[in-house]
Amino acid sequence: MDEQRDQAEMVSNPDRRDSARLPRDAFSYQASELSSKSTTSDITERFDRDVERFSNLESGQSATIDAPLAMQLITQAAVKLTPTINRVLDVGCGAGNNTLKLRQIYGRPFASDLLDLSKPMLDRAEQRVRETGIDSVTTWHGDLRDAKLPHASYDVVLAAAVLHHLRDDSDWESAFRKIFACVRPGGSFWITDLVVQETVPVHELMWTRYGDYLEGIGGPGYRDQVFQYIEQEDSPRSVTYQLDLLREVGFTHVELLHKNSCFAAFGAWKA
Repeated sequence: MDEQRDQAEMVSNPDRRDSARLPRDAFSYQASELSSKSTTSDITERFDRDVERFSNLESGQSATIDAPLAMQLITQAAVKLTPTINRVLDVGCGAGNNTLKLRQIYGRPFASDLLDLSKPMLDRAEQRVRETGIDSVTTWHGDLRDAKLPHASYDVVLAAAVLHHLRDDSDWESAFRKIFACVRPGGSFWITDLVVQETVPVHELMWTRYGDYLEGIGGPGYRDQVFQYIEQEDSPRSVTYQLDLLREVGFTHVELLHKNSCFAAFGAWKA
């Protein structure tokens, strides 16, 4: 009865109802300090040693929730929204899984541009992509932010588990504008990535769920290892932040394909 009276009073008494809310500053999730994050060289060095983990097309990255589903969804959506695919850019291509999946779904070869910080990753990706019958392969060894990409040239751009390395707002906006500029009219841009939530309570909930997932794969030690390198390397943004930014830089339509805990698959189409 006391609980019911308290709830009734909160409904009828705006002052008490407002006092029960979380403060706005405590409610909104804020990105961690960016100045202490890994440098591009640090990230490159880690990925140079990690090629095998990124070379399984069936499982994708085990640390990513629903990795095979997300890869399937973005490539299927790319073919649906952009039915004629002549040239594809894979940003942060790793060992080439997403280009390989798109080749499988599309059913025909296309010109493939592969971009990655890691030369060993690029070499493995090029080898695997050529083995599918794609003869036209261009490799870009370096950072998306520095690459001199051709204007309005790509029918599809893929970016899987890479954009969370962008840092401040200007970094995110500059990268999204660069990608928009290199997509041809009628082309599309597809993302799968680690994301944060807009509010602290929901972020903590999803982070706990992700920790449980990691512990189920490899135990508490594996969970702590993944959390440690996320804290050190990554600066993800929310899905809503990225969907808004896609519209802001000029994409006509955006699509959220899937979200589970701290991971999402989404994209955009250019008129």
